[in-house]
Amino acid sequence: MKSYKYILLFFILSCLVSCEKKAEKTSGNPFVKGWYADPEAIVFGDEYWVYATLSDIYFPNNPDSVATYPVREPKTVHAVYTIQHYMDAFSSKDLVNWTKHPKVISVENVKWVEYALWAPSIIAANGKYYLFFGGNDIQNDNELGGIGVAVSDSPAGPFIDPLGKPLIDKFHNGAQPIDQFVYRDDDGQFYMYYGGWGHCNVVKLSDDLLSLVPFDDGSYYKEITPENFTEGAFVLKRNGKYYMMWSEGAWESEGYCVSYGIADTALGPFKKMGKILQSDKEIGTGAGHNSVVNVPGTDEWYIFYHRHPLGDSNGFHREICVDRMYFNNDGTIMPVKMTNEGVAAVKINKENIKK
Repeated sequence: MKSYKYILLFFILSCLVSCEKKAEKTSGNPFVKGWYADPEAIVFGDEYWVYATLSDIYFPNNPDSVATYPVREPKTVHAVYTIQHYMDAFSSKDLVNWTKHPKVISVENVKWVEYALWAPSIIAANGKYYLFFGGNDIQNDNELGGIGVAVSDSPAGPFIDPLGKPLIDKFHNGAQPIDQFVYRDDDGQFYMYYGGWGHCNVVKLSDDLLSLVPFDDGSYYKEITPENFTEGAFVLKRNGKYYMMWSEGAWESEGYCVSYGIADTALGPFKKMGKILQSDKEIGTGAGHNSVVNVPGTDEWYIFYHRHPLGDSNGFHREICVDRMYFNNDGTIMPVKMTNEGVAAVKINKENIKK
């Protein structure tokens, strides 16, 4: 009789464990509602933050084509196809439950930007938060635009432009001044990686992050373009190695994807290792322009990216997603499996937060 009681108890416990696993809540993908792209994920204290481009489109002859109307009418011809005039941010304690912070930056606070306020990159320094962005999608050196920086006392903004002009406003080494990523190396030096049109540059930033400083040889712009680079550079460091990720292909196409390379220094050269994120005919297409977060005090890594919903041919219809990213024992990165479920909750241990 006792054996039957133990069997019944085991069965009940198994059911409870099974039900608990089934009930486990995940972030879902996309993890927030709305058309967004270029997610920049970062940890501030015990919170995860994500800043994103508003993936919007505007046709002057059909204002109903957009949910948010432009603040200013574009003055340049190529501006009519996209009016992205503010950015939203999202914060979470656990990667599952997200709070929206609307309009953390807007063209009202960046007077030189008319449209195409996109591709955020943020970093905390000097007791403040510095949000770098692209503006106006310039096509040549005669247009006003490029990469700017805005500052706030809070990660939720509002971010204000202290320069009143772009930080980088010209093409150097063939690189369009867009898609910047700011990285602080272990020695405290700030680097900014940026570029479009198939060219990637790196520059050194001053301690106040509001100007460029020269390299030892006196130059300001070093080209470090990896193989098949299109745009969207991102850099991380793990076990003494530097990893650069970048997007390949056309952003509106199914072929948009993420590759990565490894180097011994922050300045490269980055040897291409292969693709780690690309379209999945059962999940989504055009996955790209990623960032990566490491949970402090662990070797857990999460990749944030945007993708197109299946069956949607509108290139501006992009959604931001998050999935686990794993390293092999040899330091290479495993191809990322995109999911609809997203990730389970993971909180940041306050004891692991760097002071």
